[in-house]
Amino acid sequence: MTVQLQPVILSGGAGTRLWPLSRRAYPKQFHALVDDSTLLQSTALRAAGQGDTEVLAPLVVCNEIHRFLVAEQLLECDRRAAAILLEPVGRNTAPALTLAALQATAQGGDPLLLVMPADHVISDQQAFEQALGRGVEQAVAGRVVTFGIVPGSPHTGYGYIRRGEQVGDGAFQLEAFVEKPDRDTAESYLAQGSYLWNSGIFLLRASRWLELAGEFCPAILEAVTRSYENGRQDMDFFRAAAEDFEASPSDSIDYAVMEPLSQRPVETVVVSLDAGWSDIGAWEALWSVSAQDDVGNAVHGDVFAYRASSNLLFSQSRLVAAVGVEDLVVVETPDAVLVVHKEHAQDVKKVTEYLEEARRGESEFHRCVHRPWGCFEGVDQGDRFQVKRLTVKPGATLSMQMHHHRAEHWVVVSGTARVTRGDDVFLLTENESTYIPVGTRHRLENPGTVPLEIIGVQSGSYLGEDDIVRFEDIYNRDSDST
Repeated sequence: MTVQLQPVILSGGAGTRLWPLSRRAYPKQFHALVDDSTLLQSTALRAAGQGDTEVLAPLVVCNEIHRFLVAEQLLECDRRAAAILLEPVGRNTAPALTLAALQATAQGGDPLLLVMPADHVISDQQAFEQALGRGVEQAVAGRVVTFGIVPGSPHTGYGYIRRGEQVGDGAFQLEAFVEKPDRDTAESYLAQGSYLWNSGIFLLRASRWLELAGEFCPAILEAVTRSYENGRQDMDFFRAAAEDFEASPSDSIDYAVMEPLSQRPVETVVVSLDAGWSDIGAWEALWSVSAQDDVGNAVHGDVFAYRASSNLLFSQSRLVAAVGVEDLVVVETPDAVLVVHKEHAQDVKKVTEYLEEARRGESEFHRCVHRPWGCFEGVDQGDRFQVKRLTVKPGATLSMQMHHHRAEHWVVVSGTARVTRGDDVFLLTENESTYIPVGTRHRLENPGTVPLEIIGVQSGSYLGEDDIVRFEDIYNRDSDST
């Protein structure tokens, strides 16, 4: 009998400890950190069918503002999603998995759900597949499976799982979940050999999760079920009803279900996973899984190092030179530079907290901001003006819109633009330009087969991105949405 395996990718994380590379509008799961694939793409490609196991197209649960990034990156790696489920607000992983389980059962089956965070690294694919095969055996027998990482160090940043009696090949009864320990406790866990890191990867029947949610967290099941039933399809996305979803308690899979279920060990197992796993929770973790030179430096981009060792040196747009330093993380992006000792990598979140309190945009956006039609990048700005470079994908269309406070000049650098300005519709080609007065309805399209590059000069009393009134939009965005 064929077993259906339904990957469920949870892509709601913000990755604040990887600032300035990871930002709220473009977090770490959408970046290629260790190879040519982004973390999301690697996760989507991770599940592989074995024997009688059929792997279905993935279900992805994500934040609404990331929906177009998810769809585009999955298409790039030839892994179109079965559904992209949008959370109106973040409510942690238990409601997210409940939403996915409802979708999986609504499709007419009862597959095994392979629940994976979108932002983890697993370097040994073969070892992962072997562990997954062991987990499938246990899940088919009706058990709830979690995967515990064989610890390589007394890490204090991870929760732990205490394993009990062996019940199968690489599978053990799950005795308890343990909070993040201090250093001495973590060292004792490592010495005992019966503790594993909690990976946050689970495997169980869709119907079984719904049963357990009804037993242990009925308020979550009730709210998310209403939200699913009152939701609607929007292009390639499913929008859960916002008011109902917001009524759900916020809780993790561990706290909501797994911890109380662990009191019934016959129903839960932990499968050991030794596959080069990391959750890339901070820059030090990225350094540890990156290729390093003979003195321990991991470098990316335009970097020069002299008498420097054990550093992570990351450059996006200019030369980074490190001389006579060690154990540092130096990350350069076009609009920010981070310098932190590896021992303090967990404290990078303090930077994002400061930026949010100061209402600075560096916590949310990069200089290059992605949109479903392409992207725009800030080139210069000053009092009452800013200059942007827009790249519009072939066949893409910006919304019909107007601005209350700013006028715009558009200059075509390359490609062909179809411009709607009031009642006029006309084409512009390289080195041609047009002016959009304040309050004028306008739209920009790329009717060609190559990217359209535009330099836009905006001037006026207010230049914020929220000064957009949309009249028509093929991407169904509201005026204040991305």
